[in-house]
Amino acid sequence: MRIGIDPGISGAMALLDDNLCWLQISSMPTMTMGKRQVVNAAELAKQIKSWDNVFPKLTVYLERVSAMPGQGVSGMFNFGVSYGIIQGIVGALQIPLVLVSPTIWKKRAGLIGKPKDAARALAKQLYPNAPLGLKKDIGKADALLIARFGI
Repeated sequence: MRIGIDPGISGAMALLDDNLCWLQISSMPTMTMGKRQVVNAAELAKQIKSWDNVFPKLTVYLERVSAMPGQGVSGMFNFGVSYGIIQGIVGALQIPLVLVSPTIWKKRAGLIGKPKDAARALAKQLYPNAPLGLKKDIGKADALLIARFGI
């Protein structure tokens, strides 16, 4: 069993079984703190723990992120905080964690050099019943593909 996580406020988590069939998918839980949205650590922990309780021997595949050109310092700091929250929760729950660079999973998926929405198109092709109908579902698509190709 594996969980793929696309980190960040617009990210998502996808649970796949050992045959790479999707079981569940959810948007990253968030909450408002001051004037901005942040990852809701308590809800994230509750979701991952509930999957761990039902499906033993989970492995989490988390997209390895780094600074991106054009991002502001504050935005990158907040993104890094979200990334750290996810790593901390997975570590505290003692679930194996594999960091997967975007280059690795996108290369295996045949997405290098393709537009961002190509990931959603591929995920819809692989998982036609997954809730990926909206443009904003790119995080869910990425989470599915990270889990699938994040070996």
